Amino acid sequence: MTDEQIITDVAAVLGVDRSELDTDTDLLDAGLDSVRIMSLVEKWRSAGHADIDFPTLAGDPVLGSWIELLA
Repeated sequence: MTDEQIITDVAAVLGVDRSELDTDTDLLDAGLDSVRIMSLVEKWRSAGHADIDFPTLAGDPVLGSWIELLA
């Protein structure tokens, strides 16, 4: 999964343009909630990232951290 795909996926669930997000964005402050995190977990697991889970993402909800985990 590329950095661009991760940013695109996150922007889509937040309903914002991807240009509004950068690696320092705190996704909880940007409006991401637990339901949306779970939808991303399921999407990314189905894309082959079986090791991604809710506690990992929710524990460090900064976009740059997610990119490091997934890319």
